[in-house]
Amino acid sequence: MVTESVTRLPWQLNKRVLPQHTDHGGVMWHGAYVGWLEEARVEALAAVGLPYQLMALEGLEMPVVRLEMSYKRALMHGDQVVLQSHALAPDGPRWRWQTHLLRADGDCAFKAHVELVLVRLNGDRRQVLRRPPASVATALELLTQGPPQ
Repeated sequence: MVTESVTRLPWQLNKRVLPQHTDHGGVMWHGAYVGWLEEARVEALAAVGLPYQLMALEGLEMPVVRLEMSYKRALMHGDQVVLQSHALAPDGPRWRWQTHLLRADGDCAFKAHVELVLVRLNGDRRQVLRRPPASVATALELLTQGPPQ
């Protein structure tokens, strides 16, 4: 009997540690991880039909309000990694992401938990939206389901 897995697949982004990501010793600089986390989120949004440019045109942003990072093993210049991310169900107005960076040997080098809020720009003010507008609600729901199989 074959059963289907109920485990959601993660969003994936393949990266290589390049010279601009490292310090003088060839070790990936801690700040470079943040850029990769954002790239993974932006690419996942685009994959569900919500390019970041569309959000910007509608006056919407998703700033980070919480970031936890845990370094497990150093990444070095030339290492190839895959970022595996899960968009978790929202917690009130917070949209949560869990990301692991896996080395080519499958070892986890880094873990991150990121929380964002959806805001609408109102002149100089930013209004936190507890519910996404219809124009983005479907895409945000699709994020939590993971990529199509």
